[in-house]
Amino acid sequence: MKFADLGLSDELLAAVTAKGYDTPTPIQAQAIPSVLMMRDIIGVAQTGTGKTGSFVLPMIDILSHGRRRALMPRSLILEPTRELAAQVAEEFRLYGVNHDLKLALLIGGVQMGDQVKALKDGVDVLIATPGRLMDLFERGKILLTGCDLLVIDEADRMLDMGFIPDIETICSKLPATRQTLLFSATMPPPIKKLADKFLSNPKYIEVARPATANINIAQHKVLVASSRVKRDVLIELLRNADVKTAMIFCNRKTTVRDLAKTLKQKGFSAGEIHGDMDQPARIAELDRFKAGTVNILCCSDVAARGLDVKGVSHVFNFDTPWHPDDYIHRIGRTGRAGATGKAFTLVAPEDAEAIGNVEKLTGMQIPVYELGGASARAERPARVAEVAAEAPRREAKPHAERKPREDRPKRADAPVAEEPAARAAPQPRSEPKPRAEPKTRAAPAKSAPRREDSGSDDDGIWNGPVPGFLGVSAL
Repeated sequence: MKFADLGLSDELLAAVTAKGYDTPTPIQAQAIPSVLMMRDIIGVAQTGTGKTGSFVLPMIDILSHGRRRALMPRSLILEPTRELAAQVAEEFRLYGVNHDLKLALLIGGVQMGDQVKALKDGVDVLIATPGRLMDLFERGKILLTGCDLLVIDEADRMLDMGFIPDIETICSKLPATRQTLLFSATMPPPIKKLADKFLSNPKYIEVARPATANINIAQHKVLVASSRVKRDVLIELLRNADVKTAMIFCNRKTTVRDLAKTLKQKGFSAGEIHGDMDQPARIAELDRFKAGTVNILCCSDVAARGLDVKGVSHVFNFDTPWHPDDYIHRIGRTGRAGATGKAFTLVAPEDAEAIGNVEKLTGMQIPVYELGGASARAERPARVAEVAAEAPRREAKPHAERKPREDRPKRADAPVAEEPAARAAPQPRSEPKPRAEPKTRAAPAKSAPRREDSGSDDDGIWNGPVPGFLGVSAL
């Protein structure tokens, strides 16, 4: 099947052909005709399958008829992150070059004034993140009553980020007789519930089993002794795995910053992108990566979903993702559009549960990648820790068997400490008058080690008559 067989306009086909495409992906082939027929759609497809084109292309033709009105966008696309929203906007600009369509991008991290001005001029397509859209709506800067087409993209990511309540509020403000397209890589129960509530008799399209990884991606896990050696193992992989362009994912923003700094110090051309960066800085860093100014990009999961960067040869999970769904989206940055790619996940003992959840979700056992040098270095810290842990146990027995020092009389040992103090009474006295001193002095003799430890001047040696019950010689 060719794009010409899907019912798209000649102007749109010319734009698609100019970009070098003539054959649609499976989800595009199934979704585009149904969208053009104004049907609601549920599209379940793994990342990198071309699902963005499956709604962008038919929307361009649908919106080519009609007129714009101030503050009332004609269509709305909801994206979970700024990067995805910007990428979809770029898709509209590329393929809508032969159409008179205006769009507005509502995302956080940029000035609101230009966005409000674009809305006042009227837009055909509004591409927004839920947070910024709700902000402008509550300020009275936007009306949703004229929006006849809604796209909810990356719905499962919306769920992970806590946007479902906002989406439900937005849907309630839209016209009831609208067309709704929902796309997701997985279909967890909350997303199914959302679809049942807001979609009308949708066509269900599934081009791959939910949560399956792209078969064009060779997946590996690299076992390391602890998280402390991950950087050494990663550096060896980068130097020996024929890496051309790579994205490295970490679970924490601080790890992203520290890792990018380390790689630069080791001579790699590395950049970083994470949630603490403002939007212009994130876009600039992503542009450097796309242009090849840097060939390694350290990322948090803000960059995992939907970013389409051509020619990424490798993906590295420096941290095993906490949510198994994120694994699918991370490694999906490589092996796109029919290309092949490689994905490596560094697995420390504390990552055992997380990697187990990933393998359970994907239904496959990820093969272990044997890397000689890195593996050897990874084993040494474990052996050092093992030897250090065993050292006190090996020394404990000789210490317990050590004989008393010969330069001082033997003192009361454990068996003597257990004798009742009353047994000292019948012993012979050196003076006819009874004295309490021997009995009083006997008690400290039992706790002599504590007195020495506390720094007392008492040397712990008995200066009075030797009680007969001891039965020992002072020689």
